[in-house]
Formats: sequence, C-alpha cells, structure tokens
Amino acid sequence: MTKPSLPDLLHAAVTAVGGTERPGQVAMAEAVAEAVDDNAHLLVQAGTGTGKSLGYLVPALAHGERVVIATATLALQRQLVERDLPRTVEALHPQLRRRPQFAMLKGRSNYVCLHRLHEGAPQDEEDGLFDVFEQAAPTSKLGQDLLRLRDWADETETGDRDDLTPGVSDRAWGQVSVSSRECVGASKCAYGAECFAEAARERAKLADVVITNHALLAIDAIEGAPVLPQHEVLIIDEGHELVSRVTGVATGELTPGQVNRAVRRAAKLVNEKAADQLQTAAETFERLMELALPGRLEEIPEELGYCLMALRDAARTVIVALGSTRDKSVQDEDAVRKQALASVENVHDVAERIANGSEYDVVWYERHEPRGGAAYRFSGASLRVAPLSVSGLLREKLFTDRSVVLTSATLKLGGDFNGVAASLGLGPEGTAGEDEPVWKGLDVGSPFDYGKQGILYVAKHLAQPGREGSRDDMLDELADLIEAAGGRTLGLFSSMRGAQAAAEAMRGRLDMPVLLQGEETLGELIRTFAADARTCLFGTLSLWQGVDVPGPNCQLVVMDRVPFPRPDDPLMSARQKAVEEAGGNGFMAVAATHAALLMAQGAGRLVRATGDRGVVAVLDPRVERARYGSFLRKSMPDFWYTTDRNQVRRSLARIDQAAKEAEAAEK
Repeated sequence: MTKPSLPDLLHAAVTAVGGTERPGQVAMAEAVAEAVDDNAHLLVQAGTGTGKSLGYLVPALAHGERVVIATATLALQRQLVERDLPRTVEALHPQLRRRPQFAMLKGRSNYVCLHRLHEGAPQDEEDGLFDVFEQAAPTSKLGQDLLRLRDWADETETGDRDDLTPGVSDRAWGQVSVSSRECVGASKCAYGAECFAEAARERAKLADVVITNHALLAIDAIEGAPVLPQHEVLIIDEGHELVSRVTGVATGELTPGQVNRAVRRAAKLVNEKAADQLQTAAETFERLMELALPGRLEEIPEELGYCLMALRDAARTVIVALGSTRDKSVQDEDAVRKQALASVENVHDVAERIANGSEYDVVWYERHEPRGGAAYRFSGASLRVAPLSVSGLLREKLFTDRSVVLTSATLKLGGDFNGVAASLGLGPEGTAGEDEPVWKGLDVGSPFDYGKQGILYVAKHLAQPGREGSRDDMLDELADLIEAAGGRTLGLFSSMRGAQAAAEAMRGRLDMPVLLQGEETLGELIRTFAADARTCLFGTLSLWQGVDVPGPNCQLVVMDRVPFPRPDDPLMSARQKAVEEAGGNGFMAVAATHAALLMAQGAGRLVRATGDRGVVAVLDPRVERARYGSFLRKSMPDFWYTTDRNQVRRSLARIDQAAKEAEAAEK
C-alpha cells in the first residue's frame, strides 16, 4: 500500500476541525515529520493562528510509533483531547487505515482517591478531622464541596480533577486525593481495581498518543522511576514554559508546619524514643525559622547545618521504625502509615539535600505574609532549595534515545533560538559537542500581518522606573492611552503592587470599569473583560500569558515596565552570577532573557485573529534607550514601531471609532 502523503493527511485534518490550511502549518508539519523520521531534535516557533497543534499531531500520528505530548496549560490539554485528536484520528483513518488510540495521563494527586474518599483522610491533630465528611458542616463551603465530590466520584469516568465543574478548593481536593508517596498501592488497596489513577496509567500503556503535562514529564525525568510509558517521540508544546516547570518540580521546601505535621503523623506509629528525637529536631528547626531573614544562603550557617543533620537523622530513625512496627489499634493502618512515611521521607530528603550543600543547588530563606490565626503562626517562613540550572538534567534525560520537538509562539528571543536552547542544555544551533545533541530551529512565522495590524509604542519621554516610589508620569500616560482607546485595555504589570496602584488611580480618574486580578477568579475576570468594550483588566504574571480575547474588546495592551526578575530573587541572581563566573553575560543570559520571554508573551495578547487591530504600549523608556532595548524589541512580534505619543493616541482613537461603527452596524 502506498504511504499517504503528508500534505493530503494535513488537508484532511484541517478540514475535519473546520480550520484553514496555512503555509506556516505546512512547513511545520514537514519539519516535524523529517525530525521524527531522522530521530532528530527540532525547535519550532509557530505564531498565534498558525494551527501548530495539527502541525505536530498529523506527522506524529502518521509516524506510527508511540508519541508523548507534554503541554503546560489545562486549556491546551482539553483542546487536544476533546477536539483536535478525536477529529484528526477520524479524518486520517481512511488514509492511514488505522485509528490511533490516545489517552491523558497526569500525576496521581490529580485523580480522586476512592480509598481516601470512602475511608476518610488520616487524622491530623491540628485539624481534628478524621472523617471530614462527618465533621465538616454541610452548610460550610468545605462541607458542600466534599459532598459534591462524593456524588461526582460516583458519576465520573476519569476521576480527573480538571473534569470537575465547577472546581473545588485545594483544601477540599486534598481530603480526597493522595500523592504517589501516600498511595497504599493498588494490590493492597480495597479500591485498587476501581482506582482512577491506575486506570489512567493502563490507558496510557495502550495508547499511541499520550497527553501529559510538563510537571509529570519533569517527575518522570528527575525521579528515575518511569511514570510515562516508553515512547519514541516527545513533543513539548508551550516549550517556553518547560524550564520553569522542571525547576518547580526539582525544588524542595521545609517549613515548620510541614515538619510538625510529619511529627504528628509518625508519633502514633513509632516508639517513643524515635518520636521524641524527631520532635526535638522539629522544635529546634522552628526556633531557627522564627529568626530567618529572607535571602540566599551562599553557605549554610553552622547552627542551621546542625539542625538539618539532626532532622535528617531523626527522620531516618522514624522511617526505619515505621517499617518494623504494626499497631492494630490504628484504624486503616496502611493508609495512616503511608501518609506518615510520605511526610517524614520528604523532611529527610530535603534536609539531607540542603545539609550536603551541593554546588549545583541554591538555598534560601523565604518569608510570606502570614495567613492569620495561631495555627498559621509560622506559615510565613520556609527554607527552599532549587537547582542552579536544569539544563544538564534536561539534556541528559530528555534528549537521548528519542526525537524531541519543542514548539511555542515564543522560542526565538533577540532574533535566534540559542538563548532558549542553552536553557535546555543544547549548544548553539548546528554545532555538535561531545555531550550536546544537534538540533535545528525553524520559525514558521504567523498568518497575521503584524506590521499592519499592530503598533509597538515605547514611551521614551517617561522617567526611568525606579525600584520604589510613585510613577505619576506613567499613570498620566496610562490614563491618556485608555481614554484614547475607549477602554479595551489589558494592563500587564510587573508586580501586584503596581497593578493595584494603577487600578486605584484609573478608577479615580476614568469613567470606565477597571477589573483587578485577585478580586474575582481569573476565568470570570477574563469573561467580563471580553464581554464589554469599555472595560479594562489589570494584573500580573498569569495575564501576561493566559488571556485570549480576539476582537475589538482588547485593542490596547499596556506593559508598565520591563519585567526583569527582582534583584533579590535568590535563584535568578544565583543563575546570573554563575553565568558571569563562567565568562558569560549573566544579565543578558538570565534577566534580559526572562524579561524578553514575558514581553513576547504579553505582546502576543494583542493580535489573536486576522481582523484584530491595536497597540502594545510599553511605559518604560529603557526599551528605546538601553543597550538591551533592541534585544527586547526583536523578541516581540514585528509590529510597526514608534515613540510618538500623539500619533499613537490618534491611532487608538481611530481604532476605537472603527470598532464602535462596526458594533453599531451589527445592531
């Protein structure tokens, strides 16, 4: 039988999802097919509207070997599993003569645990909740959530938290889910045969395409125990997020509350001597954390070092004791034991890691605002440890024994892929080092005409923003731009304090609704913003990447300043210093690259469809004046560029007028 051609397969798939074939999508599909066939690595930048999902799905399905697709966002996972894959599989069936199977796989804590649901969570003395279904008042939010979860568990086919609508609080979900360490194991569990997490794993073993998330991909790489089934092709969508997600999974944390929980959970299961040893170490740790000042610990203070070794040794003693004692008076002992073991093992592992003091780790104290109440007295202090770099880990664990394709709308920073590639452990494009895999980069462009659809405006006349203090001139500029645009503004701020100050100022000056992140759920805020042309939406990080509002209601995207990492960010500053000590430019490699990635994502909020028009306004003169300004500008879509404030206001007014006329014509 003649092998079907890729263009024919792509055409069938695009038709099935009701899309339009685009040159960039065709170029991407051909490059992915070539990389997969050659067992090679590819970085593909595909702008918004390219149709990149089909650009990698079609060649992956045609290849015939098992493919794992890892994404960062729930929205894309849903789109793939509920829309793109079912339609594509059916569309390709006549030519492929097979229907590839697909399945979703996530970490165990994403699935409801029937054991915990029916038997109750093991008791923590501070909570006093052994059976939360009995104890939580049915009229309370927690009680209502738990009752709804119990009903939902009888109906759901997947047990996946993301399939529960509306969702529930983390606290409620924590009462009905377990981590992999807390799981008693399918063979020991009375509900093992019905387990949702085990069923998801079995489906993944049989599937040709497995959809997962960056976090599970990181766990699979870091922990050595394979979670994902064997696969020949790995496709990482939203690839610009991968390094931060892997860093998050590889970060360890110790807090007094967490250590005290481990003590309480283990105390009833081990001998008094072992329990007292851990209790004493926990009390010492708590006293030290009361005095902790935020910031990096370049060397572990002697007192902290002794405390961590005491914690490690006490935790090890408890772990051994937990394995050799049985107490039939403890109800549901296996579950209680597993939860205690998970808590103590985590304390042991993090304490040992920090005490060992690897040159490849960064250690710091962090303080958060207390959440209130005596129970949370020490919740604001934590001791954290993270890898200085994950590039070596990614190179070793991801880029061997399989073809890897990374794609995103923002992989090229400053005009090339090398910055992102370096963060993944890859050398410069086209070079082959002893341990560095060869890779190719491809920018397939975008179907949008950015030069005609958008303006990039930099307010070079404003004062350079300082670390503290008001920016009255910036607020004046912001008010003028919003008035000219008639609302329709997405405000992206580098800090929550900045977003709050701007929202307060605009609410006092403008007769337009100003929504602020945190005052309502993000989904509700975005829906309200998208529904009303006069409304503005202000917020921080999740808005820089998470807003998709095509049409006339988002015609002005404002960035208050270049979103460099905070100078006192322990991990970023340590990474910057390490690059400098190796002879590189730490500022460009870390701070400027971080800012460029966010600005590229933020600017991408403006043009989401072929009819969109508008302005991206950066209210920070450094983008025009500083030496790194051209690097930042090159990282954003190729909009028409200006620093002329009057011209921009006239353009916004014209765009606003055109939108109003179009709205009137539709009525």
